Amino acid sequence: MAIHVNIQFGGYPQHPQFQGNPDPLWGYFSAVAGHDGQIEATELQACLTRANFHGSFTPFSLETCRVMITMLDRDFSGKMGFNEFKELWGCLSQWKQTFINFDRDRSGTMDAHELAAVVRSFGYNLSPQAFHVLLKRYAKAGGHITFDDFVALCVRLRALSDAFKRRDQMKNGTATFQYDDFLRCTLCL
Repeated sequence: MAIHVNIQFGGYPQHPQFQGNPDPLWGYFSAVAGHDGQIEATELQACLTRANFHGSFTPFSLETCRVMITMLDRDFSGKMGFNEFKELWGCLSQWKQTFINFDRDRSGTMDAHELAAVVRSFGYNLSPQAFHVLLKRYAKAGGHITFDDFVALCVRLRALSDAFKRRDQMKNGTATFQYDDFLRCTLCL
């Protein structure tokens, strides 16, 4: 009697040749992934630049690449495997389309009114003070948000909202954080 065991190692992608149809994103990922089958921030930056994901926008900064990895870094390795890369690609595609749709004046940046409309469309009901903090943090001189900064803002909003929701056990808009937990949630992003 033969026993077959299928072992999956977390964080390591299965090579697409074993999955039937090759994934079109594998080429971008594998071109920069190290021998461990993972990519770090500089490799993600190179990958997204090589794929011309930014299009006519400025390529992603290293800091934005770091926060993108952190958003999906479930094992806290500081790197991302192929499945996380695919998830990130999906998020980036949606955020890029949203950015294009809400950039009403086609300036290639968002002003405060365009950003406010996006934030509301995402379902966030921010106070004017909280929105002002976002604008101050992410806007360049002149109050405009670039695509790179928009992605960083989206990553942080998503990650911090997810962290809050996990701790809001009563689902009443209140969460309890231990100091160390609070620092991990805010400083890692």
